[in-house]
Amino acid sequence: MSVEDPHLWLEDVTGEEALDWVRARNGETLAELTESPRFAELRDELREVLDADDRIPYVRRRGELLYNFWQDASHPRGLWRRTTLESYRRPEPEWELLLDVDALAEAEGENWVWQGATVLRPDYRRGLVELSRGGADATVVREFDLDAHEFVEGGFTVPEAKTRIGWIDEDRVYIGTDFGEGTLTSSGYPRLAKEWRRGTPLEAATTVYEGKPEDVSIGASHDPTEGFERDFVSRSVDFYRSELYLRTPEALVKIDVPDDASASVHREWLLVRPRTAWTTGGTEHPAGSLIGIRFDDFMAGDRAFTTLFTPDDHTSLDYWAWTRHHLLLGTLRDVRTELRTLTPGPDGWAEEPLSGGPEFGSADIFDTDPDVSDEYLINSSGFLQPSTLSYGHVGEEVEVLKQAPAFFDASGMEVAQYFATSEDGTKIPYFVVRPSGAEGGPTLLTGYGGFEVSLTPSYSGMIGRGWLARGGTYVVANIRGGGEYGPSWHTQAIKAHRHRVYEDFAAVAADLVERGITTPEKLGIQGGSNGGLLMGVMLTRYPERFGAIVSQVPLLDMRRYHLLLAGASWMAEYGDPDEAAEWEFIAKYSPYQNVHSGRAYPPSLFVTSTRDDRVHPAHARKMVARMREQGHDVRYHENIEGGHGAAADNEQLAFKWALVFEFLWEQLTKY
Repeated sequence: MSVEDPHLWLEDVTGEEALDWVRARNGETLAELTESPRFAELRDELREVLDADDRIPYVRRRGELLYNFWQDASHPRGLWRRTTLESYRRPEPEWELLLDVDALAEAEGENWVWQGATVLRPDYRRGLVELSRGGADATVVREFDLDAHEFVEGGFTVPEAKTRIGWIDEDRVYIGTDFGEGTLTSSGYPRLAKEWRRGTPLEAATTVYEGKPEDVSIGASHDPTEGFERDFVSRSVDFYRSELYLRTPEALVKIDVPDDASASVHREWLLVRPRTAWTTGGTEHPAGSLIGIRFDDFMAGDRAFTTLFTPDDHTSLDYWAWTRHHLLLGTLRDVRTELRTLTPGPDGWAEEPLSGGPEFGSADIFDTDPDVSDEYLINSSGFLQPSTLSYGHVGEEVEVLKQAPAFFDASGMEVAQYFATSEDGTKIPYFVVRPSGAEGGPTLLTGYGGFEVSLTPSYSGMIGRGWLARGGTYVVANIRGGGEYGPSWHTQAIKAHRHRVYEDFAAVAADLVERGITTPEKLGIQGGSNGGLLMGVMLTRYPERFGAIVSQVPLLDMRRYHLLLAGASWMAEYGDPDEAAEWEFIAKYSPYQNVHSGRAYPPSLFVTSTRDDRVHPAHARKMVARMREQGHDVRYHENIEGGHGAAADNEQLAFKWALVFEFLWEQLTKY
């Protein structure tokens, strides 16, 4: 045991001594937070939201059928099922059941959690089903016959690991998994990409590409689009830099775009989104733009790209999706969605608007059918508008397919957007949702601030039931580190500039008080994963600004984060603690190293999961152990299963959020 860190023993995830400590802390927290009538009401109301029969059953098209995975009170592990578009249009579609995960778990005596399926195009008769134990990232892969509704005896099967697998054809797959010692990267992901043929043992698979131990991951994929069949190999050098290769019978040919750019190939087109400005073919393409060129021309040396999107100070590219003949763009203008249609033709690309979502809302192209048609599914919602799932074809009227129920009464509530000024003068947008005229009351502020993840307005029955309907104010901060204003919004706040994330969030907290929206004593904050780290920094650096803090599945010990589970893959975001110059700036904010006795901190709750194999539960364990030794007001709850989401089913999810809301209401209504 290190003298510097007396709590290293808590890094033993399933060690009996560590789990005894976890059980003791859980018992204390549950005794405090679960005995009130309000907790039971919160838990039951949230469970109603999660299990509601009239939720939208979201679907993905695969061939002629629409596929859905559904969980409710009777099926907590879930049902994999499918139907036709005609049937889906009805209030009660007729579903064809493919797999009952609850029945499978009971029959096999396993705690299976659904993690998805990869289905073979274009016939969609075979699938590679991924199941995890307790919700972990690591999965077991088993081949499934969709016509027979059963697993394929003697089919492709992969033991539990962080596996990347995809079809080449019915008898071959590309696979990266744990092949034994030395076959994983330092981040715990596949270092080898192999081609595996049906009927042969996994160890006989042929190596296609071998990465370096310090890479994040390696993968290979096959594009079966008729007339454009291609194979690719990808190498993730770090979280933001990657290399893409075309696999030919002769060799791997590098697609020569910048390593920090996003590149994708669809039919005849190559699209590139640079993360930093890229000059090629005599033209400079700014960071966050989208440019296109015919793939074969590019591979032959042509660099005359067409600009498809150019960002500005208010607008960024959020995502794109192909239909058969069109490219659909989702953009954000001051964090509000705008949709566009781009169509290639003999005279270049034509652009038209595509009807979008509500004010202060978001609209996501949920699915397309790029092999066959120009159809798309669009899901739109806002803070106070339940989701609407619509169906359309480019250039035609949009048909509403499903409307989600309202889980709380939004009448009399309002949404506003404000801008706070951070320490360096940058304007930071944030949304405020509250009952009309509410001032100075309990307020819940959340944020993320990392990995170019954007927080856009969306409907949450959980927040609505647990917070808004009870008179609380809800705030979402769009701080740097996210992607709300494109790559530069993110890159301004990585590594040595990480402090800007925390200054931005603290500025929003101060702005809420200055506007009279709340007071420090009634301001609670909540965040998870990288957002959990954000909460830890707020606790240790700005404790006087908050009345309660909830940190979920967090990173907190930034001295050792790169040594724990997938932590090494995030060094491009945070830096390398083993490099003295980089540890110097990390050390200034790392919560575990910056919590001290003799300083007043607001009451806090840390929530994590034993089965989280992405962010190690020891981050939260050790932080709480240190805070308890120092005499601080801290609580802890660790779900024994649940993965990085800290919950494996709706019952656990409702329980977790009821704990969070009960804690916040308890603390923020004292005054």
